[in-house]
Amino acid sequence: MLILDEPMNGLDKNGVEEIRQLLLSMKNDHKTIVIASHNAEDIQVLCDEVYEMENGKLEVNSIKQQI
Repeated sequence: MLILDEPMNGLDKNGVEEIRQLLLSMKNDHKTIVIASHNAEDIQVLCDEVYEMENGKLEVNSIKQQI
């Protein structure tokens, strides 16, 4: 399992693409990756399941279709 918090911060355009490709490769290898991000594009591209936290509590239902 890989846990990332805002994985694209501080990266230039090429760095962002390299990280996305690395994460997509890991996803294709059926790895579990947990990403904390407010970036809708990262979430759309990288995530199969999306959950929100509200007041420190994890929402039970996936919101992927809403993004």
